[in-house]
Amino acid sequence: MPNYLVIQNIVRIFANNKEERKIGVKEKRYTTEQEQIARFAKAMGHPARMAILAFLAKQDSCFFGDIHEELPIAKATVSQHLKELKEAGLIQGEIETPKVRYCINWENWELARKLFAAFLGDCKCKGTSCCE
Repeated sequence: MPNYLVIQNIVRIFANNKEERKIGVKEKRYTTEQEQIARFAKAMGHPARMAILAFLAKQDSCFFGDIHEELPIAKATVSQHLKELKEAGLIQGEIETPKVRYCINWENWELARKLFAAFLGDCKCKGTSCCE
């Protein structure tokens, strides 16, 4: 796991534990896989970010340039979307000007693929609906 994700997780765990002790809530324990898939899902939870990921996944190498010129995404919001994707570990590279180059983080891309496949394949109900 990249160092920034380790630090982010430590800060989040400390903040959550401190808050739970303060309000007397029973500590929730989630698996590492649940935490990671939730982080990936949150980062992928915006259509612009999905468009960015789809675009980058089709590139042969790192993308140099302004992605707003390639996709229907406002220039003002591109940096925030790239920041979210980078913090989740789905992309890597330099996202701040003047050095702008980024690409898919293939190690985490494969991890996300496996986590989502396992999660979506865990449903016991194999019919069209469990409620019928």
